Amino acid sequence: MPDNRPLVVIVTGLPLEYESMRSHLTNLRKHWIAPAVRTELGDLPGSPWQVALAEVGPPASSAAVIVASVVHRLSPDALLFVGVAGALKDGVEVGDLVVATRIYAFQGGKETPEGFYARPQSWHSSHWIHQAARHALLGQPRVHFSPIAAGDVILNHERSSLLDQLRRSYNDAVAIEMEGAGIAHAAHLAGHMETLTIRGISDVADATKKPEDQRGAQRTAASRAATAAADVLRALEPRHSRPVQGSYAGDHIDFRGSTFFGAVAGKIDVESQGRDE
Repeated sequence: MPDNRPLVVIVTGLPLEYESMRSHLTNLRKHWIAPAVRTELGDLPGSPWQVALAEVGPPASSAAVIVASVVHRLSPDALLFVGVAGALKDGVEVGDLVVATRIYAFQGGKETPEGFYARPQSWHSSHWIHQAARHALLGQPRVHFSPIAAGDVILNHERSSLLDQLRRSYNDAVAIEMEGAGIAHAAHLAGHMETLTIRGISDVADATKKPEDQRGAQRTAASRAATAAADVLRALEPRHSRPVQGSYAGDHIDFRGSTFFGAVAGKIDVESQGRDE
């Protein structure tokens, strides 16, 4: 189980992304949330954070269910979604880093004889973590702080109607991926969950790309995103301390080894008397 240190959940969607993030952690141990949900708990050297690492995979609905379960069971202080994405805009290249300012769920809308009318949902990234990211990544080359579009669609053509729709209705989005909307929605439903999405650009919407080139680019993009996530956490100051299991909290008073003057109301456990003498 997690101890009393600050806890962040890091979610990935692909095995390659998981391994890239895992390589930054030490003292790893398995922790089962539910029969179908496994996380690994580890430490991030150079930071106060304890990390719970989970792989969710597409589609977005499955990712949302898994994230909701992890958040419910672990009650983390923050949630990061780390992995790869495709570029949507000219000037965003393979190997670039995108830190999401918001996530668009782009598939919502209404189809009419006059055309498609977008009805998107969107979720902003946490200002607290966003500011830590700006500080941690200051001076690094080719970093974009911009919106990301997310949906259960693989975009693999530079002249598709979907790409036209994205450029028309989500013109400020610079990247596209699959699981982020479900994860952002799950974090929103958890209430006051500090979240941030960090994606390395692994490809562009181009049907001419070669599979072997894509595999190499995915590895590079996943590695850059994982390194950026580690840098952000090292710059992120925990907001709260987590309660220690078995400790006194709230309005309880620990009388052991203390002297009180004046009126004090409390309850003494008779069975514990004399244990510390």
